Amino acid sequence: MKQPSSPPTGLRSPRRPQRGITLFGLMFWAIVIGFFGYLLVVTLPTVNEYMTIQRAVTKIAASSPATVAEARQAFDRQRDIEYSISSITSKDLAITKENDRVVISFAYDKEVPIAGPVFLLIKYQGRSQVQTR
Repeated sequence: MKQPSSPPTGLRSPRRPQRGITLFGLMFWAIVIGFFGYLLVVTLPTVNEYMTIQRAVTKIAASSPATVAEARQAFDRQRDIEYSISSITSKDLAITKENDRVVISFAYDKEVPIAGPVFLLIKYQGRSQVQTR
């Protein structure tokens, strides 16, 4: 009697179930990663603007302007130099004194368009760093 021959080794059923990602899973993760990448790209300029405003305000406060008007003029000069500052003006600054040091505060909202009528609202606020000597 002839014994049945075993199938070629390439056609045997695997002992472990197949693993991996399906096409739909790949598409889902590509969309999710793409969406968050898009959000990152459209919000980075607003973060850069916030950091520029923060540096300008800290620099102005460190120079200890004598009057509120002088501090506002210094911010307007800095705003003319830094092209990325467009969300606030010197009128939006709150200038006070704490322990004989000038403190400049600011707050503003930035709307970033996502798609059609959908916007991302980011609320920024900051104040000058108080330098201790």
